[in-house]
Amino acid sequence: MLKQCIKDENYCISMAASEKTLTNKCTTNEGWTVVLPRRSRQRRKATKSGVLEEKQEPWTPTDSQTDPSKEATLVQKMERCINRIERSEFYHTFRDQIQTSVVDYFNRVLGSEIKMQMVIYGIGSIKLYEPPRLQLSLAILMRRDFSWIGNIEVFDPILSATESRVLEALGCSVMSINEHGRREALKPTMFFMPHCEAELYNNLLQANWKLNLLKNMVLFGNSFETYEQHVSLCKNSPILNSMGHILAAQGFTNEFRIQTVSDDYYNAFHDSSWHFFSPLLETELPIINS
Repeated sequence: MLKQCIKDENYCISMAASEKTLTNKCTTNEGWTVVLPRRSRQRRKATKSGVLEEKQEPWTPTDSQTDPSKEATLVQKMERCINRIERSEFYHTFRDQIQTSVVDYFNRVLGSEIKMQMVIYGIGSIKLYEPPRLQLSLAILMRRDFSWIGNIEVFDPILSATESRVLEALGCSVMSINEHGRREALKPTMFFMPHCEAELYNNLLQANWKLNLLKNMVLFGNSFETYEQHVSLCKNSPILNSMGHILAAQGFTNEFRIQTVSDDYYNAFHDSSWHFFSPLLETELPIINS
C-alpha cells in the first residue's frame, strides 16, 4: 500500500492496492484499510449555529524560489501524461459516460448558465507522484473536450512554487486562500476531488447545506456509497464525527461510479464517482454538528 499523508494535516491521500475509503483504522475481510484523517491544529471559529469552522487563511508555497529547468521538466512530464490518458480506453469510457448516462444531470446543474467552473482540492504533489499527475491530466482533458467547463482553480497546501507555476502554465489558477474545502457553490461548480479525505468532503457539504447551493454542485470524488457501506461495518468509528453531512446527503444524492478499465489508472481513480445533489425540501437538510 502506498500512503501519502501530508504534514499540513488538512489533506490525506491514500492509494491502496484494494478498494479505498478514508475513515478510521477498521480493516474488513474485503481488504479495506482505512485511515483516520488528522485533526487540524489551525485556529477555528464558531459560527452562529455553533458549528466549528476553520478560519480561511492566506496561503503561499513554503518554498519561494522556482527553477526554470525543473518547471520545464515538469511541464513535459504533464504533457506526456495528458497525451497518455487522452489515448487510453479509460478516458474514452470516462468521456462517454459524461456524454450519455450523466449528461442530463450536468445540464440540470448548468441550468441557464453557459459555463461550469471547476475547483480542484487536494490534488497532491504533481512533481513527486503519478496519481496526482493523472488526476490533473483528466481535469485538463475535460476542460479541453467540453466547452461548458470554465476556469480551473486548484489548491493543495503542499504545492511548491514550481508546481504552482506549472499549474498556471497549464491554464489553471492556484488559489491564494486555504478554504479548507468550504467554497459555496453560488453558481454551477464542479468540485474535482479524487481521493481526498472524508472530512474535506464533509466540509464542502456543510458549507453548501442549502437547497439553492446544493443544486449548483457536481462532485467528483470518493464514492459516498462506499463510505456508507464501510460505516455500516464500523459502527463505532470515530470518523463518524466528521462524516455527518456525507451520510445525511445519501437520501438525495445521485451517484455514478466510473470505470477504471485497466490497472494503469486504478491507483489514481479507483472507487471514484460522480455525485449530483437534488434535495427538494428543507426538511431533507437536518442540522448536523459535524
